[in-house]
Amino acid sequence: MDLATLKAFKPAEFENAADGYRGTAAMATAAKDTIDNQICAGIRNQLKGEAAEAALRALGELSKNFHYTQSECGLVSAALNGFAFDMAVAKRKLEAALEDAGSNGCTVDANGAVTYPPGGKEQDGRVPDGGTVTGAAGSSGSPTAALDRQAAAMHPNPNYGKAAQYADRIADSLKEAADADAKWAPKLRALKADDDLVVSDADWVDTKEDAGGVLQAADAYLDGITPSPKDGTPGQNVEWWNSLTAEQRADYLAVHPGAIGALNGLPADIRDEGNRMVLAQTRATYQMELSGIPPEPTKFQPSLNASWPSGMTTAEWRDWNSKYGEKRARLENAMKGMDQIQERFDRTGEKGLPEAYLLGFDLTGLGDGKVILANGNPDVADHVGVYVPGTHAGIESIGDGDDLGEFGKAEKLWDESNAMSPGKQVSTITWLDYNAPDNIPTEATQGKYADEGGPRLYDFLQGNRAAQESAVGSAAHNTAIGHSYGSTVVGVAAQSGSWQDSKTVDDFVFAGSPGVQADHAADLGAGADHVWAMGAPWDDQGVRQGGRLVGLGDNATIPTDSWFGGNIMASDSADHGGFWDEGSTSLLNQAAVITGNYQRVKLE
Repeated sequence: MDLATLKAFKPAEFENAADGYRGTAAMATAAKDTIDNQICAGIRNQLKGEAAEAALRALGELSKNFHYTQSECGLVSAALNGFAFDMAVAKRKLEAALEDAGSNGCTVDANGAVTYPPGGKEQDGRVPDGGTVTGAAGSSGSPTAALDRQAAAMHPNPNYGKAAQYADRIADSLKEAADADAKWAPKLRALKADDDLVVSDADWVDTKEDAGGVLQAADAYLDGITPSPKDGTPGQNVEWWNSLTAEQRADYLAVHPGAIGALNGLPADIRDEGNRMVLAQTRATYQMELSGIPPEPTKFQPSLNASWPSGMTTAEWRDWNSKYGEKRARLENAMKGMDQIQERFDRTGEKGLPEAYLLGFDLTGLGDGKVILANGNPDVADHVGVYVPGTHAGIESIGDGDDLGEFGKAEKLWDESNAMSPGKQVSTITWLDYNAPDNIPTEATQGKYADEGGPRLYDFLQGNRAAQESAVGSAAHNTAIGHSYGSTVVGVAAQSGSWQDSKTVDDFVFAGSPGVQADHAADLGAGADHVWAMGAPWDDQGVRQGGRLVGLGDNATIPTDSWFGGNIMASDSADHGGFWDEGSTSLLNQAAVITGNYQRVKLE
């Protein structure tokens, strides 16, 4: 890059362009949200039939386009800010060198050569002549630097040494600018979208690669943004986020969506935005990997009797299975879970179901994957219920079954709580961020899964309350609900910190609990009168009494024991999984606690 170009360069023009792209990303976000949470929600709530379904499919594709636009424009904005930052640094160095040269009587030509005036002691009756010197980039750190300094010291004109330094500084600044231009040009070209209207899996995989490229190139710019606190508390995370400018927040989110999505205490809409980007990128990556697996060959050899399979597998199938069988199963399970998350997004508006917020997403989280999904914004809700599932919970089954799995239970809690609390805002959350045991005899009888998950739940709930206080100045009425082994996780979480002092949770509800690692309700910190438990017959008795025998409850005590000291609610559940049956006493009791309508709770 030549001197005139760098002198004329205006970083503000590129920063303004970055603002424009950031504004476009914000408009795309608003358009996506309007389509998903107003237009599509309205159609689902009021219209049925083929035309409605066709409209929803078309709108879904349009929403994807806006989501992709949001992601790419965010990256373009961050890249332009990074380029402007690098060029501004080089320009400031050039301007400083030019100013120093001019103040010492030197002039600089269009090529960066420095002309110095006559100076020094007279020799043979003459003042040593002036001259011109051309700089070399990187010379200050070169092996000849010492020789250059020695030559300058020996030169009869002291202005020579100064001019040489100015020339080197000018050369360094021009090279730095040229390097920045060479670094950023391909990064920005790579952010150009395909010339079509379809956002493919390859497009989303490309956004992940783009983000990595921008992150690497923008290291100097991003280093100027205070990083998020390492292992920070939710309060520290809130303080950090509030300290950033809108531009810094947008750029940090564009290149660190997963990190932002995982930070407890940050606003729910920001975490949702980051996690949805990660979800789209991850789903596309997994789908492409799955599509790249060769078709499964014929499994069994031909049978001599057509009525009976041979039972003998083919060599081709065994070879395929050894290479791809486990991988395909893993990818299919992950895809199933991600599809169920999308299906929940697509249910927004059905029967008044509010917008979904993806507060946590990580397929590698503690074995079962991490999924935290809210119905309604918990930051501005009056009542929040956090539901923790138990044994067998995993991302592949998070929305499974006739009742829509764990998502469905939280949705039913929202529906009943919303009906029970007119004029108030309600949010219910499905929290799966622990390795739920899969085998009842060998795993669900051990406390180690709760010991691992409990502190994570504690941190999330602290963050939930911090986000509420940051958003509206006060906390909501928060309830933690644990089912089966999930109640053990909640019990450990309650004893991971001083919940009573920090007022993180107002009520506890335990359904089919095998024990909460405590023998008194008062040990949980909310007060014994704010601890609620219920049970059911048949297999639920087996779960609860089994937990008593293996020690999941301290001193062989479980929450449905009268001596535990909490409230024992009436339940009409027929078994261990029926606590969320529509219209049931069990479900209505939970909704009454979530909304603080304690007088409506039916006790045994």
